[in-house]
This record gives sequence, C-alpha cells and structure tokens, in this order.
Amino acid sequence: MANPIRFVTVVCTLAAMTAVAAAPSSTAPEFALTDTAGRTVKLSDYSGKFVVLEWTNPECPFVRKHYNSGNMQGLQKEWGARDVVWLAVNSTNQASFEFKTGKQMGEWMQAQDAAPKAALIDGTSATGRAYGAKTTPHMFVVDPSGKIIYSGAIDDRRSSNPADAKSANN
Repeated sequence: MANPIRFVTVVCTLAAMTAVAAAPSSTAPEFALTDTAGRTVKLSDYSGKFVVLEWTNPECPFVRKHYNSGNMQGLQKEWGARDVVWLAVNSTNQASFEFKTGKQMGEWMQAQDAAPKAALIDGTSATGRAYGAKTTPHMFVVDPSGKIIYSGAIDDRRSSNPADAKSANN
C-alpha cells in the first residue's frame, strides 16, 4: 500500500460519515470502558457532574498540536480544579496499526503531563460510533442531567501548528 496514513484517514472519514452524531440537547449515550489502569469507567459514574469527553489519538497531528503546546493539559487541569470530570477517549480500533493498549496510552498521557480524570480505551470503536466522534480531538460536554450541551471542535483553528493553539478560541 503506497500511503497507509492516507488509507486510514479515508477509512476513518467514511466510517464517521455513517455514524449519527450525538447532538446537543440529546441524552449522552452511556458507556462502560476500561481505563489505562484496567478499571471500568461508566459515564453514569459521574451523574450530577459536568463531564468533558475528549476523543483523542496520539498519532493525530491535531491532537499532538494541543498536547505539544500544553493547551490540552492546561484545560484538563483548569476544568478539573472546577470539579468538571474530564475523560479522554481513544476509539482507535484494535485492528488499526495506531491502536494503543491501556499501558501504552497511560505511558503517553503521563509523558504529556496530561490530567484527565481517566484515559479510556474504546478498542472496538463502539463508543466512538455511539457519539458520532468524527475527528480527534472531538469534544463533547455533558451537563449534570446527562444531556449533551456541546459537540464539536476544541477551537476555531483548523491547523496542526502548536503555535496556533495560543491564539485560538475554545
């Protein structure tokens, strides 16, 4: 295969186009995923709290932009201090060459000085499909009643340059 990255991008894009996004004002789909330490984490564990769901993939240049600039970790720490639950979800399918085990994802998060409440592995991509997560980072905000109040990009800059994170609007 000439360009495996392009192939994966095309496949992921086509798969995302078939998913129906969890839209604002809809009830957030429940999930039970394993975190990097092997514990089961469910969305309902955080009922009554605001929850940020960050779809992530360490191989994605847009994810790297936000981690290399410190933007993502800064937001995780800021909102975590305000009692907002931040969950990073990696929905890279276990059949993909980009798949990260819990151990690998945990090591990457630690190396980034990341601060989500938990980093979750969605190796079947079922939770990603349930939410209609189309890209990384794709962000969802769930209110304390379990309704999605935001679904979309982390900022208004469609760039993979880490320097752009400082001037972007969340």
